[in-house]
Amino acid sequence: MMKKGGCSAASIAMILVIIGAINWGLVGLGGFFGGNWNVVNLLLGSWPVVEWIIYILVGIAGVMMIFGCKCLSCKESCEGRPTTMNQNSSNMGGN
Repeated sequence: MMKKGGCSAASIAMILVIIGAINWGLVGLGGFFGGNWNVVNLLLGSWPVVEWIIYILVGIAGVMMIFGCKCLSCKESCEGRPTTMNQNSSNMGGN
């Protein structure tokens, strides 16, 4: 689920990760059923450089999702909301 607020780069990264995940799922299904279901390749196969750029952007988006966006806009949208880790550590305080 996408959070409200944040920057447009984080939103684009989320969309790219979702598109990449769906594409990889289709590649896997295509492998089982003997077809080329790689949508990126089907759409951009005649332009291999553009296809590679798309794969690189999806990879960068995945790394961005792992580490999170560090921009001020994203930090402000998360401010005041405790993370799961903070909630668990505060519950372990022995109250």
